[in-house]
Amino acid sequence: MSLSIGIDAGSSAIKVAVVQQTGGSGHEATHAVLGAGQRRIRGRGFGEVLDAAMGEALEKAGVRRDEISYIATTGEAEGVEFRTGHFYSMTTHARGALFLDADSRAAMDIGALHGRVIKMDERGKVLGYRMTNQCASGSGQFLENISRYLGVTRDELGKLSMSGETPEKVSGICAVLAETDVINMVSRGISTANILKGIHISMGTRCLKLVKSAKATGVIMVTGGLAHDEGLIAAMEEISEEKKFGFDLRVHPDSVYAGAIGAGIWGLFRNEKLMERGGLATA
Repeated sequence: MSLSIGIDAGSSAIKVAVVQQTGGSGHEATHAVLGAGQRRIRGRGFGEVLDAAMGEALEKAGVRRDEISYIATTGEAEGVEFRTGHFYSMTTHARGALFLDADSRAAMDIGALHGRVIKMDERGKVLGYRMTNQCASGSGQFLENISRYLGVTRDELGKLSMSGETPEKVSGICAVLAETDVINMVSRGISTANILKGIHISMGTRCLKLVKSAKATGVIMVTGGLAHDEGLIAAMEEISEEKKFGFDLRVHPDSVYAGAIGAGIWGLFRNEKLMERGGLATA
């Protein structure tokens, strides 16, 4: 069976997935993720981080790089010289979300710099989308900056937020105003848990407004770097239930790799078409 590598480069991390086509063909093909790897950039060279993430994914998959039929990139990885092809990130997140849960009809991608909701059909075709504006108050980078100020690690964020009982209201309009709000809260002695819960409620409200604006319904698969922020997910579920939105928000253990998985799947689809035309893709 054919193998591909999907590379999803964001502003803060690079995610890689090794995908195998296990049966069928075209849009009816079935797939499996054999291995995945992720590395945060943290000021290091792009090539160094990419090599480490690819090495991890290939090792977990138990395959060699020369066994790969197609190397597909997405996000900010278009400049990777050894890629076979590049795919638009909305199409890869849509297809990755569909792979993670076949009932998905929208992907909520929450990354370091923005949040967006991508509506798709049962084959992963993008039908529409909505994205946050340029302000970063609904992004992972904003949350990371605030957690650093509060002296909280990323692993502690979710549980602390969920323990908050009287969340403080945080500006959802501007990152600068939101950060000012947090500074004032600290000076007033507001607990870290209630500050974080207030931030998560603000971020969650913005994300759910995108779902409504995109007219997405049914199962919404959360993807991107903040998919595993349990405090944010809990806040969105709480808001959705209170407002009776009726969204079915879901998170998969591989949600962070959705873009890379989707790229790998589209890469295999493209590779199959090239082979049918006698132009075998070589990575």
